[in-house]
Amino acid sequence: MPDSLGFRKLFGVVAPSTNTSVQPEYEAMTPHGVTNHFSRVVIPNTTVTDDASFMAMLNNIRSTTQDAVDAVMTCNPDHIVLGMSAETFWDGKDGSDKLKQRLEQRAGVGITMGSEACLAALKAYGNIKRIAVVTPYMPVGDNNVRQFFGDCGFEITDLIGLKCSSPVSIAHVSKQELRDTIIELDGPNVDAIVQVGTNLAMAALAAVAEFWLDKPVIAINTATYWYALRQNGIEDKVHGLGKLLEEY
Repeated sequence: MPDSLGFRKLFGVVAPSTNTSVQPEYEAMTPHGVTNHFSRVVIPNTTVTDDASFMAMLNNIRSTTQDAVDAVMTCNPDHIVLGMSAETFWDGKDGSDKLKQRLEQRAGVGITMGSEACLAALKAYGNIKRIAVVTPYMPVGDNNVRQFFGDCGFEITDLIGLKCSSPVSIAHVSKQELRDTIIELDGPNVDAIVQVGTNLAMAALAAVAEFWLDKPVIAINTATYWYALRQNGIEDKVHGLGKLLEEY
């Protein structure tokens, strides 16, 4: 028998314990009959000041991701949504594909990742070749984001890494700072703007920016949840969070 609340789909969501943005943003996009069940990758809120400390944070995530996947599988989800992004871009397209394969083998169900979701979103909009990107990362993270999109055939016209000082502080970046960053990134040579880093709360702001700029502004949480729904045959249109969920 189907789950009484998640009778259409049960999504297991794996996200860092320090992340306070991905859960409320996913919940705002959830259609009736779909439920989200979070498992946390337990990491400390370490200080991040440079590439070395960024890598220490990333290694903390890597060391407990599989445990979080194992934990969420105990509720028998139909599908897993990976609510974290840096690792999904690591080592470019090849690294992303290998991570997906490893985690799907571990879980035994399909997995949606932010990197592939951003790619799917860009393809859905169509005719996009040049993108500008905002991240919360240090340069080592930004370089892997550049590699991924370059491997996928996109030209990055500009990238702004906000160099957030800890995993928790990513969620403290204000709408005003994100707005100013979008304005700085935009230009006539930019076909779309992409935001990565799932703890940056940008779903609602991206929808507003998309309307005013009259071009795609893709927030990774929106793209990831949209892609998970569509991969599972759920075509519901969710309004108020941009064209991706409303039209594609």
